[in-house]
Amino acid sequence: MKTGFLCFLFIAVIFASCTRDEKNSSPNLVLILVDDMGYADVGFNGCTDIPTPNIDKLAEGGVRFTNGYVSYCVCGPSRAGLLTGRYQDRFGFSRNPLFAPNDPGMGLPLTEETLADALKKAGYKSLAIGKWHMGAHESLHPLKRGFDDFYGFLSGGHRYFPEELTLNDPFEATSQYDGYKTRLLRNYERVDETEYLTDALSREAVSYIEINKDNPFFIYLAYNAPHAPLQATEKYLSRFENIDNKKRKTYAAMVSAVDDGVGLILNKLEELNLEENTLVVFLSDNGGPENHNASDNGILRGQKGDLFEGGIRVPFAMKWSGTIPAGEVYENPIISLDIFATIIAQSGKEIPLKNEIDGIDLIPYLKGENNSQPHDQLFWRKFDAQDYAVRQGDDKLLIKADSKNMLFNLTNDISEENNLEEQKPDRILQLTKEFQNWNRNMKDPIFMGLSQDKKYNELHPERFEKLTE
Repeated sequence: MKTGFLCFLFIAVIFASCTRDEKNSSPNLVLILVDDMGYADVGFNGCTDIPTPNIDKLAEGGVRFTNGYVSYCVCGPSRAGLLTGRYQDRFGFSRNPLFAPNDPGMGLPLTEETLADALKKAGYKSLAIGKWHMGAHESLHPLKRGFDDFYGFLSGGHRYFPEELTLNDPFEATSQYDGYKTRLLRNYERVDETEYLTDALSREAVSYIEINKDNPFFIYLAYNAPHAPLQATEKYLSRFENIDNKKRKTYAAMVSAVDDGVGLILNKLEELNLEENTLVVFLSDNGGPENHNASDNGILRGQKGDLFEGGIRVPFAMKWSGTIPAGEVYENPIISLDIFATIIAQSGKEIPLKNEIDGIDLIPYLKGENNSQPHDQLFWRKFDAQDYAVRQGDDKLLIKADSKNMLFNLTNDISEENNLEEQKPDRILQLTKEFQNWNRNMKDPIFMGLSQDKKYNELHPERFEKLTE
């Protein structure tokens, strides 16, 4: 009897050990994306008027990237790059898509594989929360793009107070920004939300962690805060009596709501002993539109919509307790495309990918196993404006169609004030060739964008009509 019990105990221990090894080889991913946050609006980048203790805790427990970039300077293309691990120009997602529920071509093309698609092959469960902006047509819905669950909205922005969500169906819209007023979706069903939107999105993330704690999961938490409209509850506004500027005060309250949500997520991971088995990433989709929402990009030049640093360098931090050293500051340039490559490499399985990705697995660099730079160069393109930028090492070339060439040494001149064009003409020629070689493999835009809203309406008078077969 005693021998049998010991044998049973031994088998149980071995089984538990194998389970832990299997889980550790397939770490969870919680990807927290905020919308229109300024580079200098988190404590780990020096913010003093908006406390962000939980976001800072994430950064302090892992690595903060001082040269962390996104692949575009506005939200739609930036998200397309993030979700595919590929420069979005490779598949023509070079504009912010319109809210067009009848148009299967207005969004992320079906040729592309999302991170959720890829992780599904490794047994992950995936949830998309919040802002989608990858297309409002039924064929582009998150559940058709690899995600198992969805709670959020399909448009490029949303209102925050539940009483303002008055549209039951996207076909009740009559204009682009009516999409902000649709009731939220849980998978395919409209629901009646009662909480302030940021709080509701945080709630859903925490719940999903609890439900899926025993299986590998991927949560894409795409807060629309602090994107306009600037709306916050008194709970958060009351924290900022010290800020006189009304716009900045509301913006601060919205950031504070996100920070609370990050805290709830980190606490839940800690409570369930999932910290060492979960990679948590925080970043913004682009730089802050300072003139629009009172965000602050600090010493960076430019803002959302620019290829100056203020449009593409963002608050960026990553935490994976026990794997990434805590308190690390990583100075080499990295990009949002790297998140896809990083989690795929850690999944514990060989995942065949549909397309070649542009991102790099960052873990060997963060652990000090590879001391080279992850990228030889990084590229950005604004097709309609015919503006582009290349960063290689310390140097960044910025070409704007309406002005002269600009070359900056970002290590010595982070604010991009000293144009080295006359001193280094050969360097400009070299970087221009690098861009031209890259650009040959990119596609023209495959759909109209926000700036073509009026023209699109003329060409598609049935834009918001519910069509029947």
